[in-house]
Amino acid sequence: MIGTTLFTFFKGKLVGKDYYGNCYFEEKFLFNRKPGSIRPRRWVMYKGDNEASKVVPEWHRWLHYTSNELPSNEVKLKDWQKPHVPNMTGTPKAYNPAIMLENGEDNYYISWKPK
Repeated sequence: MIGTTLFTFFKGKLVGKDYYGNCYFEEKFLFNRKPGSIRPRRWVMYKGDNEASKVVPEWHRWLHYTSNELPSNEVKLKDWQKPHVPNMTGTPKAYNPAIMLENGEDNYYISWKPK
C-alpha cells in the first residue's frame, strides 16, 4: 500500500471520484515509459477496504480503456436498473436464503434427507 501511495503522489493525477469515495488516477508523466506503451496507467485508490467489487461499472470502463470519457458522479440509471452494490459475501449483509431464515437456522447448509 505504501508503494502505491508513493507512486500516486509522484506520478498520479487525480481524475475523479465515485459516490463510494474511491479516487481514480492516471499517470501524468509519460516520457519515462517503456517504448511501445502509449497508454497512461490508470488505477484506483479505494476508500476503506481494497475490494475490486466496489468499482462502479462506469469507472470500470474507464479503468480498462473501454471508454476514454470520464464518468460523472451523477449516474442516470434506467428504470429497470438497480444501483451498484459491492460484493457483500462474508458480511452481515450477505445473502441468506429465505428458507434458512424461516427455520431460524444459523448455518448456511441444509442437508438433503430422503423421504
